[in-house]
Amino acid sequence: MCGILAIIGKGKDEQLVKQLSKRMSHRSPDESDIHITENGHILSHERLSIIDLHSGKQPIKGTKSAYMVHNGEIYNHQELRDGILKDHTFRTKSDSEVIVHLYEEFGYEFLHLLDGDFAFVVVNGDDFIAGRDPLGVKPLYYGLDERGRVYFASEMKPIADQCKTFSTFPPGHYYTPETGFVKYYKPEYEDFKKATNALDLSQIREALTEATRKRLMSDVPIGVLLSGGLDSSLTSSIAARLLKEKGKKLHSFSIGLDEEAPDAKAARKVAEFLGTEHHEIHFSVEQGIEILEKLIWHLETYDVTSVRASTPMYFLSKAITDLGIKVVLSGEGADEVFGGYLYFRNAPSTEDFQKETIERVQKLFTADLLRADKSTMAHGLEARVPFLDKAFLDVAMLIQSEEKQPKTYDGVEKYILRKAFDTPEDPYLPSEVLWRQKEQFSDGVGYNWIDQLIEYAASKVTDEQIEAAAERFPYNTPATKEAYFYRDIFHKHYPQLSAAQTVRKWIPKWQENQDPSGRANAAHVQADTEIAKSNISV
Repeated sequence: MCGILAIIGKGKDEQLVKQLSKRMSHRSPDESDIHITENGHILSHERLSIIDLHSGKQPIKGTKSAYMVHNGEIYNHQELRDGILKDHTFRTKSDSEVIVHLYEEFGYEFLHLLDGDFAFVVVNGDDFIAGRDPLGVKPLYYGLDERGRVYFASEMKPIADQCKTFSTFPPGHYYTPETGFVKYYKPEYEDFKKATNALDLSQIREALTEATRKRLMSDVPIGVLLSGGLDSSLTSSIAARLLKEKGKKLHSFSIGLDEEAPDAKAARKVAEFLGTEHHEIHFSVEQGIEILEKLIWHLETYDVTSVRASTPMYFLSKAITDLGIKVVLSGEGADEVFGGYLYFRNAPSTEDFQKETIERVQKLFTADLLRADKSTMAHGLEARVPFLDKAFLDVAMLIQSEEKQPKTYDGVEKYILRKAFDTPEDPYLPSEVLWRQKEQFSDGVGYNWIDQLIEYAASKVTDEQIEAAAERFPYNTPATKEAYFYRDIFHKHYPQLSAAQTVRKWIPKWQENQDPSGRANAAHVQADTEIAKSNISV
Protein backbone atom coordinates (compact mmCIF):
# COMPACT_ATOMS: atom_id res chain seq x y z
CA MET A 1 0.00 0.00 0.00
CA CYS A 2 1.45 3.27 -1.07
CA GLY A 3 1.10 6.77 -2.36
CA ILE A 4 2.07 7.31 -6.00
CA LEU A 5 2.77 10.44 -8.01
CA ALA A 6 3.63 10.44 -11.72
CA ILE A 7 4.25 13.47 -13.91
CA ILE A 8 4.38 12.88 -17.67
CA GLY A 9 6.23 15.74 -19.33
CA LYS A 10 9.58 17.48 -18.98
CA GLY A 11 10.74 20.35 -16.85
CA LYS A 12 9.27 19.76 -13.41
CA ASP A 13 11.77 20.46 -10.64
CA GLU A 14 12.83 17.25 -8.86
CA GLN A 15 12.95 18.81 -5.40
CA LEU A 16 9.47 20.24 -5.83
CA VAL A 17 8.16 16.83 -6.89
CA LYS A 18 9.67 15.28 -3.77
CA GLN A 19 7.87 17.89 -1.66
CA LEU A 20 4.59 17.25 -3.48
CA SER A 21 4.94 13.51 -2.96
CA LYS A 22 5.62 14.03 0.75
CA ARG A 23 2.15 15.50 1.10
CA MET A 24 1.08 11.83 1.07
CA SER A 25 3.77 10.52 3.41
CA HIS A 26 1.08 9.57 5.94
CA ARG A 27 0.01 6.83 3.52
CA SER A 28 3.37 5.15 3.42
CA PRO A 29 5.82 5.82 6.25
CA ASP A 30 8.35 3.07 5.44
CA GLU A 31 10.33 4.59 2.56
CA SER A 32 10.17 6.96 -0.36
CA ASP A 33 11.84 7.08 -3.76
CA ILE A 34 11.82 8.97 -7.05
CA HIS A 35 12.95 8.20 -10.60
CA ILE A 36 13.37 10.53 -13.57
CA THR A 37 13.26 8.69 -16.90
CA GLU A 38 15.54 9.41 -19.85
CA ASN A 39 12.69 11.38 -21.42
CA GLY A 40 12.24 13.54 -18.32
CA HIS A 41 9.09 11.96 -16.88
CA ILE A 42 8.99 11.58 -13.10
CA LEU A 43 7.72 8.70 -10.98
CA SER A 44 7.58 9.09 -7.19
CA HIS A 45 6.55 6.57 -4.58
CA GLU A 46 5.78 6.61 -0.84
CA ARG A 47 5.84 2.99 0.39
CA LEU A 48 4.05 1.02 3.09
CA SER A 49 5.81 -2.35 3.12
CA ILE A 50 3.39 -5.29 3.21
CA ILE A 51 4.64 -7.77 0.58
CA ASP A 52 8.40 -8.36 0.05
CA LEU A 53 9.52 -6.08 2.88
CA HIS A 54 13.15 -5.90 1.80
CA SER A 55 13.36 -5.74 -2.01
CA GLY A 56 10.02 -4.36 -3.13
CA LYS A 57 11.24 -0.78 -3.50
CA GLN A 58 9.56 1.33 -6.20
CA PRO A 59 9.64 2.57 -8.93
CA ILE A 60 10.28 -0.91 -10.36
CA LYS A 61 11.94 -1.42 -13.73
CA GLY A 62 10.79 -4.15 -16.05
CA THR A 63 12.96 -6.46 -18.15
CA LYS A 64 13.40 -3.77 -20.80
CA SER A 65 12.98 0.00 -20.42
CA ALA A 66 9.62 0.42 -18.70
CA TYR A 67 9.22 1.71 -15.13
CA MET A 68 6.21 1.42 -12.85
CA VAL A 69 4.71 2.75 -9.62
CA HIS A 70 1.79 0.98 -7.98
CA ASN A 71 -0.52 1.41 -5.00
CA GLY A 72 -2.46 -1.64 -3.81
CA GLU A 73 -2.24 -5.42 -3.82
CA ILE A 74 -2.26 -7.93 -6.69
CA TYR A 75 -3.63 -11.09 -5.11
CA ASN A 76 -2.92 -13.37 -8.07
CA HIS A 77 0.68 -12.22 -8.60
CA GLN A 78 2.17 -15.64 -7.89
CA GLU A 79 -0.22 -17.30 -10.32
CA LEU A 80 0.81 -14.79 -13.00
CA ARG A 81 4.51 -15.34 -12.28
CA ASP A 82 4.10 -19.10 -12.53
CA GLY A 83 1.86 -18.94 -15.60
CA ILE A 84 1.77 -16.40 -18.42
CA LEU A 85 4.88 -14.59 -17.10
CA LYS A 86 6.98 -17.71 -16.42
CA ASP A 87 9.56 -16.71 -19.03
CA HIS A 88 10.14 -13.28 -17.46
CA THR A 89 13.00 -12.49 -15.10
CA PHE A 90 11.82 -10.70 -11.96
CA ARG A 91 13.89 -8.29 -9.88
CA THR A 92 11.79 -8.56 -6.69
CA LYS A 93 9.21 -10.76 -4.96
CA SER A 94 6.79 -7.85 -4.81
CA ASP A 95 3.25 -8.42 -6.05
CA SER A 96 3.51 -5.05 -7.81
CA GLU A 97 6.20 -6.13 -10.25
CA VAL A 98 3.86 -8.28 -12.34
CA ILE A 99 2.22 -5.10 -13.67
CA VAL A 100 5.26 -3.87 -15.59
CA HIS A 101 5.91 -7.38 -16.97
CA LEU A 102 2.31 -7.69 -18.14
CA TYR A 103 2.72 -4.38 -19.95
CA GLU A 104 5.89 -5.65 -21.64
CA GLU A 105 4.13 -8.87 -22.62
CA PHE A 106 0.70 -7.61 -23.71
CA GLY A 107 0.91 -3.85 -24.24
CA TYR A 108 -2.22 -2.09 -23.02
CA GLU A 109 -4.51 -5.12 -22.89
CA PHE A 110 -3.73 -6.71 -19.55
CA LEU A 111 -5.75 -5.13 -16.76
CA HIS A 112 -8.43 -7.82 -16.97
CA LEU A 113 -5.73 -10.31 -15.93
CA LEU A 114 -5.16 -8.59 -12.58
CA ASP A 115 -7.03 -9.76 -9.49
CA GLY A 116 -6.58 -7.13 -6.85
CA ASP A 117 -7.02 -3.56 -5.70
CA PHE A 118 -4.71 -1.19 -7.54
CA ALA A 119 -3.80 2.15 -9.02
CA PHE A 120 -0.64 2.28 -11.15
CA VAL A 121 1.32 4.12 -13.81
CA VAL A 122 3.76 2.47 -16.23
CA VAL A 123 6.09 4.69 -18.30
CA ASN A 124 8.09 3.43 -21.29
CA GLY A 125 9.89 6.17 -23.21
CA ASP A 126 7.08 8.62 -24.02
CA ASP A 127 4.44 5.92 -23.88
CA PHE A 128 2.53 5.39 -20.65
CA ILE A 129 -0.51 3.67 -19.20
CA ALA A 130 -2.38 4.45 -15.98
CA GLY A 131 -5.03 2.14 -14.55
CA ARG A 132 -7.38 1.74 -11.61
CA ASP A 133 -8.99 -1.36 -10.12
CA PRO A 134 -12.56 -2.35 -11.11
CA LEU A 135 -14.45 -0.76 -8.18
CA GLY A 136 -12.04 1.99 -7.14
CA VAL A 137 -10.85 0.45 -3.88
CA LYS A 138 -7.60 2.34 -4.39
CA PRO A 139 -7.85 6.08 -5.08
CA LEU A 140 -6.38 7.78 -8.15
CA TYR A 141 -6.57 11.32 -9.52
CA TYR A 142 -5.36 12.81 -12.80
CA GLY A 143 -4.75 16.36 -13.93
CA LEU A 144 -3.23 18.69 -16.51
CA ASP A 145 -1.02 21.71 -15.82
CA GLU A 146 -0.58 24.91 -17.82
CA ARG A 147 2.32 23.40 -19.80
CA GLY A 148 0.39 20.31 -20.81
CA ARG A 149 2.05 17.92 -18.38
CA VAL A 150 -0.16 15.03 -17.21
CA TYR A 151 -0.31 14.16 -13.49
CA PHE A 152 -1.47 11.02 -11.70
CA ALA A 153 -1.60 10.77 -7.91
CA SER A 154 -3.13 8.68 -5.12
CA GLU A 155 -4.59 11.79 -3.50
CA MET A 156 -5.50 15.33 -4.57
CA LYS A 157 -2.98 16.93 -2.25
CA PRO A 158 0.08 16.69 -4.52
CA ILE A 159 -1.66 17.99 -7.65
CA ALA A 160 -4.49 20.35 -6.63
CA ASP A 161 -2.32 23.48 -6.70
CA GLN A 162 -0.18 22.27 -9.62
CA CYS A 163 -2.88 21.53 -12.21
CA LYS A 164 -5.26 23.89 -13.94
CA THR A 165 -7.83 21.07 -14.05
CA PHE A 166 -7.98 17.69 -12.34
CA SER A 167 -10.49 14.95 -11.63
CA THR A 168 -11.06 11.49 -10.20
CA PHE A 169 -9.70 8.68 -12.37
CA PRO A 170 -12.67 6.41 -13.17
CA PRO A 171 -12.56 2.90 -11.68
CA GLY A 172 -12.43 -0.03 -14.08
CA HIS A 173 -10.60 2.05 -16.71
CA TYR A 174 -7.12 2.57 -18.05
CA TYR A 175 -5.71 5.59 -19.86
CA THR A 176 -3.02 5.86 -22.54
CA PRO A 177 -2.06 8.76 -24.81
CA GLU A 178 -3.04 6.61 -27.80
CA THR A 179 -6.46 5.40 -26.62
CA GLY A 180 -7.64 7.89 -24.03
CA PHE A 181 -9.83 6.33 -21.34
CA VAL A 182 -10.82 2.71 -21.97
CA LYS A 183 -13.31 0.76 -19.84
CA TYR A 184 -11.83 -2.69 -19.31
CA TYR A 185 -14.15 -3.89 -16.51
CA LYS A 186 -17.48 -4.87 -18.09
CA PRO A 187 -19.18 -7.36 -15.78
CA GLU A 188 -22.48 -8.97 -16.75
CA TYR A 189 -24.17 -7.66 -13.65
CA GLU A 190 -24.10 -4.07 -14.92
CA ASP A 191 -27.15 -5.05 -16.99
CA PHE A 192 -29.93 -5.47 -14.42
CA LYS A 193 -31.70 -7.92 -16.72
CA LYS A 194 -28.84 -10.42 -16.28
CA ALA A 195 -29.72 -11.03 -12.61
CA THR A 196 -31.37 -14.38 -13.32
CA ASN A 197 -29.24 -16.95 -11.48
CA ALA A 198 -30.91 -19.28 -9.01
CA LEU A 199 -30.04 -18.76 -5.38
CA ASP A 200 -27.25 -21.07 -4.18
CA LEU A 201 -26.39 -20.36 -0.54
CA SER A 202 -23.32 -22.61 -0.53
CA GLN A 203 -21.95 -20.76 -3.55
CA ILE A 204 -22.26 -17.45 -1.71
CA ARG A 205 -20.51 -18.91 1.31
CA GLU A 206 -17.67 -20.42 -0.74
CA ALA A 207 -17.12 -17.29 -2.84
CA LEU A 208 -16.89 -14.99 0.19
CA THR A 209 -14.56 -17.42 1.95
CA GLU A 210 -12.23 -17.46 -1.05
CA ALA A 211 -12.39 -13.65 -1.33
CA THR A 212 -11.34 -13.42 2.31
CA ARG A 213 -8.62 -16.04 1.95
CA LYS A 214 -6.79 -14.16 -0.81
CA ARG A 215 -6.95 -10.95 1.23
CA LEU A 216 -4.99 -12.56 4.03
CA MET A 217 -1.94 -12.40 1.73
CA SER A 218 0.66 -10.46 3.72
CA ASP A 219 4.16 -10.52 5.18
CA VAL A 220 2.97 -8.47 8.17
CA PRO A 221 0.24 -9.04 10.83
CA ILE A 222 -3.43 -8.65 9.79
CA GLY A 223 -6.44 -7.57 11.84
CA VAL A 224 -10.16 -7.00 11.26
CA LEU A 225 -12.41 -3.98 11.76
CA LEU A 226 -15.25 -5.44 13.84
CA SER A 227 -18.27 -3.19 14.29
CA GLY A 228 -20.54 -6.00 15.43
CA GLY A 229 -22.74 -5.57 12.38
CA LEU A 230 -23.37 -8.39 9.94
CA ASP A 231 -20.74 -7.47 7.34
CA SER A 232 -17.69 -6.98 9.53
CA SER A 233 -18.73 -9.87 11.77
CA LEU A 234 -18.92 -12.30 8.84
CA THR A 235 -15.57 -11.10 7.52
CA SER A 236 -14.09 -11.58 10.99
CA SER A 237 -15.60 -15.04 11.38
CA ILE A 238 -14.26 -16.27 8.05
CA ALA A 239 -10.82 -14.76 8.66
CA ALA A 240 -10.65 -16.26 12.16
CA ARG A 241 -11.42 -19.72 10.73
CA LEU A 242 -8.81 -19.40 7.98
CA LEU A 243 -6.11 -18.16 10.34
CA LYS A 244 -6.93 -20.89 12.88
CA GLU A 245 -6.06 -23.44 10.16
CA LYS A 246 -2.56 -21.93 10.19
CA GLY A 247 -2.36 -21.82 13.98
CA LYS A 248 -2.76 -18.05 14.10
CA LYS A 249 -5.07 -15.86 16.19
CA LEU A 250 -6.96 -12.92 14.77
CA HIS A 251 -6.83 -9.39 16.21
CA SER A 252 -10.19 -7.59 16.10
CA PHE A 253 -10.84 -3.88 16.64
CA SER A 254 -14.00 -1.94 17.44
CA ILE A 255 -14.78 1.66 18.39
CA GLY A 256 -17.59 3.50 20.13
CA LEU A 257 -18.29 6.52 22.29
CA ASP A 258 -18.39 4.20 25.29
CA GLU A 259 -18.96 0.60 26.32
CA GLU A 260 -22.71 0.93 25.76
CA ALA A 261 -22.50 2.00 22.09
CA PRO A 262 -24.57 -0.37 19.87
CA ASP A 263 -21.54 -1.49 17.87
CA ALA A 264 -19.27 -1.92 20.89
CA LYS A 265 -21.66 -4.27 22.65
CA ALA A 266 -22.25 -6.38 19.55
CA ALA A 267 -18.54 -6.49 18.70
CA ARG A 268 -17.65 -7.80 22.17
CA LYS A 269 -20.15 -10.59 21.75
CA VAL A 270 -18.73 -11.53 18.33
CA ALA A 271 -15.12 -11.37 19.53
CA GLU A 272 -15.90 -13.63 22.47
CA PHE A 273 -17.70 -16.09 20.20
CA LEU A 274 -14.83 -16.16 17.68
CA GLY A 275 -12.04 -16.13 20.26
CA THR A 276 -10.25 -13.15 18.75
CA GLU A 277 -7.72 -10.93 20.50
CA HIS A 278 -10.16 -8.04 20.84
CA HIS A 279 -9.34 -4.35 21.23
CA GLU A 280 -12.02 -1.79 22.00
CA ILE A 281 -11.33 1.91 21.46
CA HIS A 282 -13.41 4.81 22.78
CA PHE A 283 -13.50 8.44 21.69
CA SER A 284 -15.48 11.44 22.87
CA VAL A 285 -17.66 13.75 20.81
CA GLU A 286 -15.30 16.57 21.76
CA GLN A 287 -12.31 14.65 20.40
CA GLY A 288 -14.18 13.96 17.19
CA ILE A 289 -15.05 17.60 16.68
CA GLU A 290 -11.48 18.63 17.46
CA ILE A 291 -10.01 16.65 14.55
CA LEU A 292 -12.64 17.54 11.90
CA GLU A 293 -10.43 19.99 10.02
CA LYS A 294 -7.49 17.59 9.85
CA LEU A 295 -9.85 14.76 8.94
CA ILE A 296 -11.42 16.61 6.01
CA TRP A 297 -7.91 17.46 4.75
CA HIS A 298 -7.17 13.73 4.75
CA LEU A 299 -10.52 12.67 3.26
CA GLU A 300 -10.62 15.23 0.45
CA THR A 301 -14.41 15.30 0.59
CA TYR A 302 -17.22 17.30 2.17
CA ASP A 303 -19.83 14.53 1.87
CA VAL A 304 -21.79 14.44 5.13
CA THR A 305 -21.94 10.66 5.49
CA SER A 306 -18.23 10.27 4.76
CA VAL A 307 -17.21 12.81 7.40
CA ARG A 308 -19.53 11.37 10.06
CA ALA A 309 -18.34 7.81 9.54
CA SER A 310 -14.66 8.61 8.98
CA THR A 311 -14.19 10.25 12.36
CA PRO A 312 -14.40 7.04 14.42
CA MET A 313 -12.48 5.13 11.76
CA TYR A 314 -9.70 7.74 11.95
CA PHE A 315 -9.27 7.19 15.70
CA LEU A 316 -9.53 3.42 15.33
CA SER A 317 -6.89 3.34 12.58
CA LYS A 318 -4.38 5.20 14.73
CA ALA A 319 -4.92 2.78 17.61
CA ILE A 320 -4.40 -0.18 15.26
CA THR A 321 -1.15 1.10 13.76
CA ASP A 322 0.10 1.99 17.24
CA LEU A 323 -0.10 -1.75 17.93
CA GLY A 324 2.07 -2.49 14.89
CA ILE A 325 -0.64 -3.83 12.57
CA LYS A 326 -0.59 -2.56 8.99
CA VAL A 327 -3.47 -4.43 7.31
CA VAL A 328 -7.14 -4.91 8.27
CA LEU A 329 -10.11 -6.55 6.62
CA SER A 330 -13.28 -4.48 6.39
CA GLY A 331 -16.92 -5.12 5.50
CA GLU A 332 -17.47 -2.38 2.91
CA GLY A 333 -19.65 -3.29 -0.04
CA ALA A 334 -22.14 -5.77 1.42
CA ASP A 335 -24.90 -3.17 1.84
CA GLU A 336 -24.58 -2.12 -1.79
CA VAL A 337 -24.41 -5.66 -3.15
CA PHE A 338 -27.35 -7.02 -1.16
CA GLY A 339 -29.47 -3.87 -0.76
CA GLY A 340 -28.73 -3.61 2.93
CA TYR A 341 -29.50 0.03 3.61
CA LEU A 342 -32.87 0.51 5.24
CA TYR A 343 -34.19 2.72 2.43
CA PHE A 344 -34.03 -0.29 0.09
CA ARG A 345 -37.21 -1.52 1.82
CA ASN A 346 -39.04 1.29 0.06
CA ALA A 347 -37.97 0.30 -3.47
CA PRO A 348 -41.08 0.59 -5.66
CA SER A 349 -40.26 -2.52 -7.70
CA THR A 350 -37.85 -5.42 -7.99
CA GLU A 351 -36.37 -3.77 -11.06
CA ASP A 352 -35.74 -0.53 -9.16
CA PHE A 353 -34.19 -2.49 -6.32
CA GLN A 354 -31.74 -4.26 -8.65
CA LYS A 355 -30.84 -1.07 -10.53
CA GLU A 356 -30.10 0.67 -7.24
CA THR A 357 -27.75 -2.11 -6.07
CA ILE A 358 -25.84 -1.79 -9.35
CA GLU A 359 -25.59 1.98 -9.10
CA ARG A 360 -24.52 1.86 -5.47
CA VAL A 361 -21.75 -0.64 -6.26
CA GLN A 362 -20.58 1.52 -9.17
CA LYS A 363 -20.54 4.66 -7.00
CA LEU A 364 -18.80 3.13 -3.98
CA PHE A 365 -15.55 4.86 -4.94
CA THR A 366 -17.15 8.25 -4.24
CA ALA A 367 -18.19 7.38 -0.68
CA ASP A 368 -17.49 4.27 1.39
CA LEU A 369 -14.34 3.23 -0.46
CA LEU A 370 -12.95 6.77 -0.33
CA ARG A 371 -13.67 6.87 3.40
CA ALA A 372 -12.25 3.40 4.03
CA ASP A 373 -9.00 4.18 2.22
CA LYS A 374 -8.29 7.71 3.36
CA SER A 375 -9.33 7.47 7.00
CA THR A 376 -7.17 4.36 7.43
CA MET A 377 -4.26 5.50 5.26
CA ALA A 378 -4.13 8.72 7.26
CA HIS A 379 -2.21 6.49 9.67
CA GLY A 380 -0.57 4.14 7.16
CA LEU A 381 -3.13 1.35 7.56
CA GLU A 382 -4.38 -0.68 4.59
CA ALA A 383 -8.04 -1.76 4.49
CA ARG A 384 -9.02 -4.76 2.33
CA VAL A 385 -12.61 -5.44 1.27
CA PRO A 386 -13.60 -9.08 0.54
CA PHE A 387 -17.20 -8.20 -0.41
CA LEU A 388 -15.88 -6.37 -3.49
CA ASP A 389 -13.90 -9.29 -4.85
CA LYS A 390 -14.59 -9.67 -8.59
CA ALA A 391 -15.47 -13.36 -8.38
CA PHE A 392 -17.75 -12.79 -5.38
CA LEU A 393 -19.57 -9.98 -7.20
CA ASP A 394 -20.14 -12.26 -10.19
CA VAL A 395 -21.95 -14.63 -7.82
CA ALA A 396 -23.83 -12.19 -5.61
CA MET A 397 -24.88 -9.56 -8.16
CA LEU A 398 -26.37 -12.04 -10.63
CA ILE A 399 -28.74 -13.72 -8.18
CA GLN A 400 -32.39 -13.30 -9.14
CA SER A 401 -33.54 -9.87 -7.99
CA GLU A 402 -36.63 -11.29 -6.30
CA GLU A 403 -34.42 -13.26 -3.92
CA LYS A 404 -32.67 -10.13 -2.62
CA GLN A 405 -35.48 -7.63 -2.12
CA PRO A 406 -36.00 -7.24 1.67
CA LYS A 407 -39.79 -6.99 1.69
CA THR A 408 -39.92 -10.50 0.24
CA TYR A 409 -38.65 -11.79 3.60
CA ASP A 410 -40.59 -9.78 6.15
CA GLY A 411 -38.24 -6.81 6.01
CA VAL A 412 -34.96 -8.53 6.92
CA GLU A 413 -32.32 -6.68 4.92
CA LYS A 414 -29.54 -8.76 3.34
CA TYR A 415 -31.63 -11.84 4.04
CA ILE A 416 -29.82 -14.18 1.64
CA LEU A 417 -26.41 -13.24 3.02
CA ARG A 418 -27.63 -13.98 6.53
CA LYS A 419 -29.24 -17.21 5.39
CA ALA A 420 -26.06 -18.36 3.61
CA PHE A 421 -24.15 -18.24 6.89
CA ASP A 422 -26.95 -19.50 9.13
CA THR A 423 -25.41 -22.93 9.70
CA PRO A 424 -26.51 -24.19 13.15
CA GLU A 425 -24.34 -27.30 12.89
CA ASP A 426 -21.24 -25.11 12.55
CA PRO A 427 -22.27 -21.53 13.43
CA TYR A 428 -20.32 -18.60 12.01
CA LEU A 429 -21.90 -16.09 14.42
CA PRO A 430 -24.30 -15.91 17.36
CA SER A 431 -27.87 -15.87 16.04
CA GLU A 432 -28.65 -12.45 17.56
CA VAL A 433 -25.68 -10.94 15.68
CA LEU A 434 -26.32 -12.79 12.42
CA TRP A 435 -29.85 -11.36 12.37
CA ARG A 436 -29.07 -7.97 13.95
CA GLN A 437 -30.75 -4.94 12.37
CA LYS A 438 -28.63 -2.71 10.17
CA GLU A 439 -26.77 0.20 11.81
CA GLN A 440 -24.74 2.57 9.67
CA PHE A 441 -21.24 2.91 11.10
CA SER A 442 -21.67 6.56 12.06
CA ASP A 443 -24.81 5.60 14.03
CA GLY A 444 -23.50 2.41 15.57
CA VAL A 445 -20.59 4.04 17.40
CA GLY A 446 -23.17 5.84 19.53
CA TYR A 447 -26.20 7.92 18.59
CA ASN A 448 -24.92 10.97 20.47
CA TRP A 449 -22.10 11.28 17.92
CA ILE A 450 -24.32 12.41 15.07
CA ASP A 451 -26.77 14.32 17.23
CA GLN A 452 -24.08 16.45 18.86
CA LEU A 453 -22.15 16.83 15.60
CA ILE A 454 -25.21 18.31 13.91
CA GLU A 455 -25.75 20.61 16.89
CA TYR A 456 -22.10 21.76 16.90
CA ALA A 457 -22.08 22.46 13.15
CA ALA A 458 -25.29 24.45 13.47
CA SER A 459 -23.65 26.64 16.11
CA LYS A 460 -20.80 27.48 13.73
CA VAL A 461 -22.90 28.49 10.72
CA THR A 462 -25.24 31.48 10.78
CA ASP A 463 -28.66 31.68 9.17
CA GLU A 464 -27.27 34.35 6.85
CA GLN A 465 -24.49 32.04 5.68
CA ILE A 466 -26.82 29.17 4.83
CA GLU A 467 -29.19 31.57 3.04
CA ALA A 468 -26.28 32.79 0.89
CA ALA A 469 -24.79 29.33 0.40
CA ALA A 470 -25.62 29.23 -3.32
CA GLU A 471 -23.67 32.44 -3.90
CA ARG A 472 -20.54 31.14 -2.18
CA PHE A 473 -20.84 27.53 -3.34
CA PRO A 474 -22.80 27.51 -6.61
CA TYR A 475 -21.63 23.96 -7.34
CA ASN A 476 -23.11 21.26 -5.08
CA THR A 477 -24.62 23.88 -2.79
CA PRO A 478 -24.84 22.69 0.84
CA ALA A 479 -28.46 22.43 2.03
CA THR A 480 -27.89 22.17 5.80
CA LYS A 481 -25.66 23.90 8.32
CA GLU A 482 -23.76 20.68 8.91
CA ALA A 483 -23.06 20.30 5.18
CA TYR A 484 -22.05 23.98 4.97
CA PHE A 485 -19.64 23.57 7.89
CA TYR A 486 -17.83 20.67 6.19
CA ARG A 487 -17.81 22.44 2.84
CA ASP A 488 -16.24 25.51 4.41
CA ILE A 489 -13.38 23.45 5.87
CA PHE A 490 -12.90 21.62 2.56
CA HIS A 491 -12.76 24.92 0.68
CA LYS A 492 -9.93 26.20 2.89
CA HIS A 493 -7.73 23.30 1.83
CA TYR A 494 -9.06 22.68 -1.68
CA PRO A 495 -10.48 25.93 -3.08
CA GLN A 496 -10.35 24.80 -6.72
CA LEU A 497 -13.60 24.13 -8.58
CA SER A 498 -12.04 20.89 -9.83
CA ALA A 499 -11.68 19.78 -6.21
CA ALA A 500 -15.34 20.46 -5.40
CA GLN A 501 -16.39 18.56 -8.53
CA THR A 502 -14.70 15.34 -7.36
CA VAL A 503 -17.23 15.03 -4.52
CA ARG A 504 -20.55 13.22 -4.87
CA LYS A 505 -23.12 13.71 -2.14
CA TRP A 506 -24.90 10.51 -1.05
CA ILE A 507 -28.62 10.87 -0.42
CA PRO A 508 -30.81 7.79 0.12
CA LYS A 509 -33.70 7.23 -2.28
CA TRP A 510 -37.34 6.46 -1.53
CA GLN A 511 -37.61 8.20 1.87
CA GLU A 512 -38.91 11.62 2.84
CA ASN A 513 -36.10 12.45 5.25
CA GLN A 514 -32.99 13.18 3.18
CA ASP A 515 -30.55 12.81 6.07
CA PRO A 516 -28.18 9.91 5.24
CA SER A 517 -28.25 8.49 8.78
CA GLY A 518 -29.88 5.08 8.96
CA ARG A 519 -32.02 6.36 11.82
CA ALA A 520 -33.65 8.81 9.41
CA ASN A 521 -35.45 5.90 7.78
CA ALA A 522 -38.79 5.06 9.37
CA ALA A 523 -37.90 1.37 9.20
CA HIS A 524 -35.25 1.92 11.89
CA VAL A 525 -37.86 3.03 14.39
CA GLN A 526 -40.47 0.49 13.37
CA ALA A 527 -38.18 -2.53 13.05
CA ASP A 528 -38.78 -5.54 15.22
CA THR A 529 -35.37 -6.10 16.75
CA GLU A 530 -36.45 -9.58 17.79
CA ILE A 531 -36.98 -10.61 14.16
CA ALA A 532 -33.63 -12.35 14.35
CA LYS A 533 -35.08 -14.98 16.61
CA SER A 534 -37.92 -15.95 14.29
CA ASN A 535 -37.58 -18.88 11.93
CA ILE A 536 -37.78 -17.54 8.40
CA SER A 537 -37.59 -19.90 5.48
CA VAL A 538 -37.43 -19.39 1.73
